[in-house]
Amino acid sequence: MKLLKELFENNRQWAEQVERDHPGFFEALSRQQSPDYLWIGCSDSRVPANEIVGMLPGELFVHRNVANVVVQTDFNCLSVLQYAVEVLGVKHIIVCGHYGCGGVKAALTNNRHGLIDNWLSSIKDIYAKHQAQFEQLDEDSRLDRLCELNVIEQVHNVCRTTIVQDAWDRGQELSVHGWIYGIDDGRLRDLNTVVTGKDQLEQIFRFED
Repeated sequence: MKLLKELFENNRQWAEQVERDHPGFFEALSRQQSPDYLWIGCSDSRVPANEIVGMLPGELFVHRNVANVVVQTDFNCLSVLQYAVEVLGVKHIIVCGHYGCGGVKAALTNNRHGLIDNWLSSIKDIYAKHQAQFEQLDEDSRLDRLCELNVIEQVHNVCRTTIVQDAWDRGQELSVHGWIYGIDDGRLRDLNTVVTGKDQLEQIFRFED
């Protein structure tokens, strides 16, 4: 007996609807993948990357992890980044967090949560770096602000990789953006953080040719 058969039925209905709306869509999709965008987002099930920007399969290359963190030693994330930039030739990398992020909330406490505490350690670093900003804020506002600062920090982490800097050195058109999503209203906010070249990085992080 097929397990989770309701999901297979949902899939059938979805595929039929897409084909009705876009005849020949899946045949064309099977022949190529050429997205202009890489989305680095949170694993939270309430933040479906394609849906919230109204894009179909094939239009958005996606990497997700808890709290949308970009760590220089995470070879899963770096492999996605390298493939997106060097093979797919994406023009935009979007780091998108969301308000009310459980991972960021966990990082704001001293409670033990298990293995994930090690993953979230870098978010604690962000809090410590900007601690003065949080002193006059209530609990909800602290969480929202740390969610925003986390996105901004991850944008810089993306730009500090050799992958992105090599692309800029080649003259490749590539921008890295920081956005945040509101689960309570379904709206994206631009955090006015966009990096388009090495000249926007601190000197110590710029790799030389």
